[in-house]
Amino acid sequence: MVAVIKTGHSLGRILNYNENKVTEGKAQCIGQGNYPMETDQMNFAMKYNRLARQAELNPNVTRNSVHISLNFDTSETNLEKEKLMRIAAEYMDNIGFGKQPYLVYQHHDAGHPHIHIVSVKVKADGRRIDMQNIGRNQSEKARKLIEKKYGLVEAGSNKTEEQKTGSPALTKVIYGKNDTRRAISNIVDAVTKNYRFTSLHELNAVLRQYNVMADRGSEKSRVYQNKGLMYRILDEKGNKTGVPVKASAIYSKPTLAFLEKQFPVNEMARSKYKVHVKNAVDLRLAVLQPPDLSQLCKSLEKDGIQIVLRQNDAGRIYGITYIDHTTKCVFNGSALGKTYSAQGIMQRCSSQDSKGIKDKIETKTAHIQSNDLMDVSKTGSRILEQTAGALFKTENPGDYMPNKYKKRKKKRGQSDNR
Repeated sequence: MVAVIKTGHSLGRILNYNENKVTEGKAQCIGQGNYPMETDQMNFAMKYNRLARQAELNPNVTRNSVHISLNFDTSETNLEKEKLMRIAAEYMDNIGFGKQPYLVYQHHDAGHPHIHIVSVKVKADGRRIDMQNIGRNQSEKARKLIEKKYGLVEAGSNKTEEQKTGSPALTKVIYGKNDTRRAISNIVDAVTKNYRFTSLHELNAVLRQYNVMADRGSEKSRVYQNKGLMYRILDEKGNKTGVPVKASAIYSKPTLAFLEKQFPVNEMARSKYKVHVKNAVDLRLAVLQPPDLSQLCKSLEKDGIQIVLRQNDAGRIYGITYIDHTTKCVFNGSALGKTYSAQGIMQRCSSQDSKGIKDKIETKTAHIQSNDLMDVSKTGSRILEQTAGALFKTENPGDYMPNKYKKRKKKRGQSDNR
């Protein structure tokens, strides 16, 4: 069982979120704690007023709402409402909320069983409930007690099995059809382990292909200011959806601090593959007459290279990222040079700049005998095909060594000690 605790400024927003799920048929209010009547006898106003009136007892508590989700393993499909209510009651009691008014909602919008609990952190006498480190302390103790008592799958107990069997095949995550935490973990673990990226932006270029993103939050958020990192699921339109997963909760611990240590390492590892991507772009642009951006994107896919464009609301392209799935390297356009940036590619696609590259390629292959060319009209493409192997050859960093590191030949009579 995994417990997630959040606090907020708006009781109405949290209650509306759960009640809207009920209206959509994706959730059900299955019970309450410390209310004067059962949930099926209450309307929205009754549910809200009980919480709001207690929160008003201490107006100094601005973040007065509490939103908790208890998430169970996908195999635990036998959790009936009565059992879920007992679990919710015992959990609330163990974290110090047993006497607080609360509502319990069972959600059916994800690939795993889970419930949401809505409450307030102001006591009946107006005192504030201290929630400092509640997740690490009270919640962890409560989770372990409940798992043992009800025979639930322990949090994180299934993560090592996936590591033993290898990374699962990567597919796009669909919210509501996949276990959110497990799906995000699988994608993030595989991408951070195999791809070479040097920024969060480049990492997200890959993650977004699987409907996942690394999110630092807004600059004013506590997550951002504390250098935290969350991973979220995206819907078909690229909007954030569902409950985010903390980086520290994922098996490989892909936190911001961890990633920032990997950036310089990845920079060195990917450097020898820059020429591969640059040559691929040059070759494809040379073949395309006239050059066309959409056709360039499609043709590069044949080389295992994916172009990710960044556009504003008006549709203007302001950024470009290359994902080389063959070498597992990710490059922002500017990292390859001005002519491979978004502006550079747009200029080359709107002009005949690539014609010069094609001429150079044909000049280098002028020695090819004319009787090998079956059709004069196919000369350009045939020459390009024959030179493609050379163009796509990657640089070997072992072939180059700065002069200062080269071992110089000793002159006769010269000592090793200088």
